[in-house]
Amino acid sequence: MALAVGLYFFAGWVGSSIPSNRNFVEDPNGVEIIVATNGIHTSIAVPLTSPDMDWTRVFPPSDTADPSRPYTHVAISWGERAVFLETETWADLSPMTVMRVIGVGGDALYHVEQWVRPAPSPDFRPLRISRAQYRRLIRALLRDLPERTAARAVYPGYATHDVFYDARGTYTTYNTCNEWTGETLRLAGIRTGAWTPFAGSVMKWVPPIEPAERGVGTR
Repeated sequence: MALAVGLYFFAGWVGSSIPSNRNFVEDPNGVEIIVATNGIHTSIAVPLTSPDMDWTRVFPPSDTADPSRPYTHVAISWGERAVFLETETWADLSPMTVMRVIGVGGDALYHVEQWVRPAPSPDFRPLRISRAQYRRLIRALLRDLPERTAARAVYPGYATHDVFYDARGTYTTYNTCNEWTGETLRLAGIRTGAWTPFAGSVMKWVPPIEPAERGVGTR
C-alpha cells in the first residue's frame, strides 16, 4: 500500500512537471484571472461581469445566503460530491468516503464562491490572459455544467458567499479536483502541467506574486 501511494505521488510529480502550452505568455492588456489554492484544492476566479461573459446569468449571487454584497469575482472549482457536501473541514472526511473514491470514484459537483475584490497573495495568484484565451477559459469552465433548468439544485456552501451545483463527470484518483483545474487551464491555452492531480501540481506553474503586488481585498 505504501509503495502504491508513493508511486502515485511520484507519477503526479512527473506528470505535473511536463509543460502544456509551453509558449504561453501573459497579456498585459488582457483579462486578469486568479488561480487560488487552500493547499489541498484549487479554483479559478474570473471577473463576475465583463464584455465576454456575465457570470451572474449562470451562477447568480442570489443563490448565496448573502446576495447583497458587492461581489466582483466568481471562483469556480469542481470536486467529489460527498467530500464537498459532508466535509466542511478535513477532520470530517470519512475513511469510507476516501476508500470509495479510490475504488470506484464519485459523482461531481461545482463549488462556486462569490468574492469581493480578492487581493493577490501567495495563495491567490493573478494571471493576465488574452481575450481569446479568456473566451476559451469560459467554455472550459462550463464544460461540466448540466443543461440549465428552472429546477436545477443549489446546495448550501460553507459560508454565506458560496454554493454547490450539480456537475457532470466522475471524480477519480486520476481525474481529481486539481486535475480538473489543470485541464481547464490547458483547454484555455494557459501553461500548466500535463497532469495535475494535486494543488501543488497546479500552483507550481502560476508565478508567485511579488511583495509589492499584495493588496487588500475581501472574499
